[in-house]
Amino acid sequence: MKRLPLLLALGLLSVCGAAELSFDETLKEVHVPPDEKQVATDFVFENKTDKPVTIARYDSTCSCMSVQVKGGKLIYQPGEKGVLRANFDMGNFSGTVDKAVQLWLKGDPASDPSVKLTVRVHIPVIVNVEPKTLRWEVGAKPEPIVVSIVTDYEKPIHVLSAECGSDAFDIEVKTVENGKKYEMVVTPKTTETPSLGVIQITTDCPIPRHATQRAFALVRQPVPGEKK
Repeated sequence: MKRLPLLLALGLLSVCGAAELSFDETLKEVHVPPDEKQVATDFVFENKTDKPVTIARYDSTCSCMSVQVKGGKLIYQPGEKGVLRANFDMGNFSGTVDKAVQLWLKGDPASDPSVKLTVRVHIPVIVNVEPKTLRWEVGAKPEPIVVSIVTDYEKPIHVLSAECGSDAFDIEVKTVENGKKYEMVVTPKTTETPSLGVIQITTDCPIPRHATQRAFALVRQPVPGEKK
């Protein structure tokens, strides 16, 4: 029974450690225009304890995001405030994207940072491809799958081509509404053996990072327990 107070004390220390730097928000949502290439998000924090707090290190969980603390400052006195900035390179992302930032304070285990922050970026979907992954099971009937390509922009966007890096699939693009909606019909030539194809869809979208989209065609062995 004597171990219980010790465990409670350790638990309290853990909670206090997590609260050494108090952040105004741990989740920031950002809405960006479709042609934006990079977005910066600031997290404001304050040392609300009665002792100095030292930041040991900070990082993001994705190479598309860099993290910096304003002024490179790592030690904060009681009542002192600071700013952590996350810079997200949007690349070819679209839709709602969550990216995580982690911050370790002095004394934190390497596997357990005191602070975990999230940047949620809402990026307009200019060319929507659904579904993006097409699957057939080995031995199944090689039936065609129809992919919907719908554009949402102030001007018409046309599908110029759809090419597969593998000759294991036949592809046909059909115009449903010119400049607005298309259908891409993908059919495996055979399902007797596994195969993989990356389909590149090229459009005349004036925003370069939205102009090219990808879909994936896959013939594979059945996965036990997976829903079809």
